[in-house]
Amino acid sequence: MNGPPPVVIAPYDPAWPAMFESERALIARVLAPWAEGPIEHIGSTSAPGLPAKPIIDIMGGVRDLASSRPAIEALKALSYCYFEYKADVMHWFCKPSDQLRTHHLHLVPYGSLVWRERIAFRGRLRADATLREAYCALKLRLAAEFRDDREAYTEAKSDFIAAALAQNTPGPMR
Repeated sequence: MNGPPPVVIAPYDPAWPAMFESERALIARVLAPWAEGPIEHIGSTSAPGLPAKPIIDIMGGVRDLASSRPAIEALKALSYCYFEYKADVMHWFCKPSDQLRTHHLHLVPYGSLVWRERIAFRGRLRADATLREAYCALKLRLAAEFRDDREAYTEAKSDFIAAALAQNTPGPMR
């Protein structure tokens, strides 16, 4: 198989939070030299009841991208593969490979705009059943439309996420 697998949305799995916690503990040990702030469960698998691609999205806070570059090599020990995806705002990894993904890891400067937006969107999804339902419908439609184009699937969700964030009042980073 060339490239990533197709976009498939799975029903919510109540095991996802425990899968995150197990991985968080592993990552925390490896990232300790570069960590700033917490390691967070983000994305659709972090919102109870929301169908999602069955890939655990994890965001780890780092001081900055330049000083955390050595983490790229260190994370290989946990089977994380680095990709220069949005390299101006994060270090991005998938595990165990591009073809078979169980986890995505985003190393993001703690407190940055990307950090704040991802935490805010997760909070909105967790708190608002109507938003979750609308997001679910959008994700299912886009997964059918962009089944073989993960980048287009992700980009097509941008306006929805921006609108949801625009309704959010500023709050704490966590």
